[in-house]
Amino acid sequence: MGGQAAGRKEPDGAYGSPQKYDPSFKGPIYDRGCTDIVCCVLLVIAIVGYVVVGIVAWTHGDPRKVIYPTDSRGQFCGQQGTPNEKKPFLFYFDIVKCASPLVLLEFQCPTTQICVSKCPDRFMTYLSAYGSQVPAELEYYRHFCVPEFKNLQKGPIEVLKDKECPAMIIPSTPLVRRCFPAIQAKKGVIMVGNKTSYEDGRGRQRNVTELLEGAKKANVVLETRQLAMKIFEDYTVSWYWIIIGLVIAMVASLIFIVLLRFLAGIMVWVMIVMVILVLGYGILHCYMEYAKLKGEAGSDVSLKDLGFQTDLRVYLHLRQTWLAFMIILCIVEVVIILLLIFLRKRILIAIALIKEASRAVGHIMTSLLFPLCTFFLLCLCIAYWASTAVFLSTSNEAIYKVFSETPCQFSGQTCKPETFNMSNVTKLCPDAQCLFTFYGGETVYHKYLIVLQFFNVFMFFWLANFVIALGQVTLAGAFASYYWAFKKPDDMPAFPLFSAFGRALRYHTGSLAFGSLILAIVQVIRVILEYLDHRLKAADNKFAKFLLSCLKCCFWCLEKIIKFLNRNAYIMIAIYGTNFCTSARNAFFLLMRNIIRVAVLDKVTDFLFFLGKLLIVGSVGILAFFFFTQRIKLVQDTAPPLNYYWVPILTVIVGSYLIAHGFFSVYGMCVDTLFLCFLEDLERNDGSAEKPYFMSPDLKKLLKKTNKGQPDA
Repeated sequence: MGGQAAGRKEPDGAYGSPQKYDPSFKGPIYDRGCTDIVCCVLLVIAIVGYVVVGIVAWTHGDPRKVIYPTDSRGQFCGQQGTPNEKKPFLFYFDIVKCASPLVLLEFQCPTTQICVSKCPDRFMTYLSAYGSQVPAELEYYRHFCVPEFKNLQKGPIEVLKDKECPAMIIPSTPLVRRCFPAIQAKKGVIMVGNKTSYEDGRGRQRNVTELLEGAKKANVVLETRQLAMKIFEDYTVSWYWIIIGLVIAMVASLIFIVLLRFLAGIMVWVMIVMVILVLGYGILHCYMEYAKLKGEAGSDVSLKDLGFQTDLRVYLHLRQTWLAFMIILCIVEVVIILLLIFLRKRILIAIALIKEASRAVGHIMTSLLFPLCTFFLLCLCIAYWASTAVFLSTSNEAIYKVFSETPCQFSGQTCKPETFNMSNVTKLCPDAQCLFTFYGGETVYHKYLIVLQFFNVFMFFWLANFVIALGQVTLAGAFASYYWAFKKPDDMPAFPLFSAFGRALRYHTGSLAFGSLILAIVQVIRVILEYLDHRLKAADNKFAKFLLSCLKCCFWCLEKIIKFLNRNAYIMIAIYGTNFCTSARNAFFLLMRNIIRVAVLDKVTDFLFFLGKLLIVGSVGILAFFFFTQRIKLVQDTAPPLNYYWVPILTVIVGSYLIAHGFFSVYGMCVDTLFLCFLEDLERNDGSAEKPYFMSPDLKKLLKKTNKGQPDA
């Protein structure tokens, strides 16, 4: 059979173009065709629609609204080539009307807004400036009036009535190009410009705390901005050392994966022995404490008689407590020993599969770099989603409406400031004004902006899950080609990873779209539930909160289950080329028939990955800590001076974790793929000449399996 396997043209269903095995050979199904075509068509239509939404958003949106503040006439402050070029700051006539800085940043503060060259630096009312004997004060005040205001002799009552000038100005500081009250706290007292009260320009004295609601987050944002600048400085002087630390983490991750081939068994058995010894010591310690309390006063009181005590240390003086601990630990110890006795073979199989996965990764080294491709595609999805969201959110237009203090038939109607003074409205309603109301729109496009934003979020989840699914199918196909190669690695294709990638896109785009669509729907529902939970925080409806918490928990569990099913379905798709539902069903029942093996392998691999991440992240993190805190004498003068040494240390730690996670995700996909292939191999083949085993010699030796009539590959 060895000669036949070597001479026969290798099938490519698991790792190449769709062909069939010789009818005499009963292996995996290698016929391959396009699957879930309907979902593929839906994905293409959705992507085309997503592109159309992006184009429409980019046509109507204006990101300058995020960069430049806009005044009440929709003009940008500080933009070059405009009348406001030298007026970079936005000034609010009445900051008290702005509930919070979030309202300001969304350009919906219900007060007149103008662009100014600088923010006011003093308390002043228009009445006091108008009545001042110093002409310069009124001239200074005029900088904070609308640009059309030129007549300084106009009566103050008329000026305030026409809203040409603010009733007051207060000391302010520019923040994100907007003038916020210069609020500060001295000995717990809120002050603005060293004053605790101010005149509002209408004859009333008001406390400065009323300004706090309009700008209470301004100082926090300002401090955050200063912190960000210092962090940026730290990055500029330490970036190359951070890269060195990440390279060390990458090398350490690679070495750990290679060493798993030789040390996986040792690490697992050492862990098991350590658990048994720790439990044994716990039993011994409980017995010693139990014996030591013999004869002591009050130690023989039962737990039932003692009852509940808030001071838990009281229970440690009872013999019955230590007896209970000892019995519990003994039960746990016996259970673990019995599990080891009955599951020892399955543990050995798990270790052998982990070693085999290390060999597979060694033969397909490019698989370790494939997460970079997935990461790049995810970055594209995030960038497109974020840019589309920004353009959609800035698609609103400035809406102006007619306001009049006297009855007017045009009140509430939209208007245009450029032509308002020449319209019939001013003739019929002399005191009417065309004022900025909000940013929005009354066209069909603007009415459905929220729907487009929802579609944007939904497509982001769908495409992101599709990219992740594509990565999983590609890796599964590459590692399946390793397992189903009779002579490893001679019978493997020259470029297994690229072959698997092309096959996934060519035949299984629909299946990947189907699986990612189901997951995206669940994730969008979770986002909606989180939004509702945020809105209900202020409500006092306990039943609604309880129901919402239950729904959030259920959908969280559902998402985890779907991710597990999708992952194994993608592996079956890579092996057999069946559609998503068939693959998911076959994978699920295959795993259920081998549930004990699944549990053992899952826990063993979880332990090894946890140990690897802890070792890599901990080692690199400790090294970074000693280096950036200048505690290594050999390189003490090399470490850069920093404002916050935790900035590069945390960056290295987080980066090391992501790198280790990327390497181990590939390794985990390899283990899962080989495990499913191994189970299929056991169920479909019997070692005969017609149905030989494809598993490695180590696994065959462990299971006492042989291929009859031929030497092992």
